[in-house]
Amino acid sequence: MNTINRRSVLLAGLGAAGSGLLAACSGDARGSGPTLVSPSGAAVAATEKQRRHSGRERRVRLTATAGPVDLGGGKAVRTWSFDGQLPGKELRLTAGDTLVAELANHLPQSTSVHWHGLALRNDMDGVPPVTQRAVAAGGAFTYRFVTDTPGTYWFHPHVGVQLDRGLYGPLIVEDPHEPLRYDDEWVVVLDDWLDGVTGTPDQALAALQRGMDHGSAPHDGQGGSHGGMGGMPGMDGTQGTDSMPGMQGMPGMDDPFMLMGATSTLLGGDAGDVKYPHYLINGRVPAAPATYQGKPGRRLRLRIINAGGDTAFRVALGGHRLTVTHTDGYPVVHEPADALLIGPGERYDALVTLGDGVFPLVALAEGKGAAGLALVRTGSGRAPSATVRPEELNGRIPVATALRAAEGVRLKARQPDVTHRIKLTGGMAKYDWALNGRRFDMNDADAHPFTVGSGQRVRLQFVNTTDMWHPMHLHGHTSQLGATGPRKDTVIVLPGATATCDFDADNPGQWLIHCHNVYHGESGMMGLLAYDA
Repeated sequence: MNTINRRSVLLAGLGAAGSGLLAACSGDARGSGPTLVSPSGAAVAATEKQRRHSGRERRVRLTATAGPVDLGGGKAVRTWSFDGQLPGKELRLTAGDTLVAELANHLPQSTSVHWHGLALRNDMDGVPPVTQRAVAAGGAFTYRFVTDTPGTYWFHPHVGVQLDRGLYGPLIVEDPHEPLRYDDEWVVVLDDWLDGVTGTPDQALAALQRGMDHGSAPHDGQGGSHGGMGGMPGMDGTQGTDSMPGMQGMPGMDDPFMLMGATSTLLGGDAGDVKYPHYLINGRVPAAPATYQGKPGRRLRLRIINAGGDTAFRVALGGHRLTVTHTDGYPVVHEPADALLIGPGERYDALVTLGDGVFPLVALAEGKGAAGLALVRTGSGRAPSATVRPEELNGRIPVATALRAAEGVRLKARQPDVTHRIKLTGGMAKYDWALNGRRFDMNDADAHPFTVGSGQRVRLQFVNTTDMWHPMHLHGHTSQLGATGPRKDTVIVLPGATATCDFDADNPGQWLIHCHNVYHGESGMMGLLAYDA
């Protein structure tokens, strides 16, 4: 079996475009730490051969480019995107198809593509330097892998905070034996947007990493977040400081990136770090919304993807009730809902029978006092205002812990062979987000991987010791939340809560675990889950 030592991987570094993992590396002669399965080793290749192959190939070309993108309503921004589109063009395959995707990098920086949620071969996961060399500016790379699990997925870079630009798109894997009955389908991509308006995501990260201890704003004295301001007048869970009289003059209030005072009961307090000027649905601002044209009485499947960097969205379709059918690509026992809470990286599928008229699909930026808007038009009528807030937003919201995995995808009862207890640590004061108090750094030879063995039942316990919620994402696997909960690859962990996630170690390689708030992950809330050789 081809293997690569932990130290070899972690010393690969995150620097230049040519740096990265190197499948040719063998064990560390110094012999420190465990020897791990190589991302391109024999075990990975053997697992890929066992996946269900249809024999079909879907070939696409993705060009990562810098240039103008129209958000609608006269708002054009310069950003980075795939092929100048926002979102990037939808990729659609049937389970068992092989995706052959050539990435052409026309950006001024190195980049990659991560295929979020898919259990694919490790060396195609798109995470420099762990699974591949970063694709240099002017370079190209071809991703090739089997997509054997139906569901709603998406793709985005895994380099720095590039995700919070426009480099993302939906990836739909259809089930050739689809059990759901519906007439039409609408893919809905949510996003929070600042790039080219108030600055860049890199500038936002730099401002956040200066932290509150550097005089940008007050903090709670406990190393916690600005959620400690929740008791101040006006903190009703629906607004940030832009709408709070008398607070603009406080330290940090005029910072173009740092959001103060955003709170949410659903999220357990603090709602987010970053101030966004726009919230988008399918790349459009509320003043010029994307519109779905349908017919009354038709049954519509919604595939909703949160591609945001920092924002959880509360989503509702005015005048309608939804039926939740899937989360993160996997079916659940059908559950009625008036609205859905969707964190960064999460996906929800829902069925709805359309009424007659014009209806608002609203994605409320949870706790931030603003929203994205799209329209569903099935008949005549006047479009609602850009600030509409349908009553369904305050109706029944079944969060992930209230859902149950469908019987066909539920894990068989089994005691875990290995348990990793992972504390989520850090806060806004120093912006020192971490796992188990250790900020992840690919250059750190002393970083400790969470090791597992092939065939083991693995339990991850995410223990949130911080004042903020964290959408924790596991690459290459889909775990089960609790004993009978939904299968998910991205799980919201509320402040003070513990999320228990079980999975079977059946996809060898080296996989990231991280907070999908891109600013938390990039600041250190990240770790490596790796298979022992």
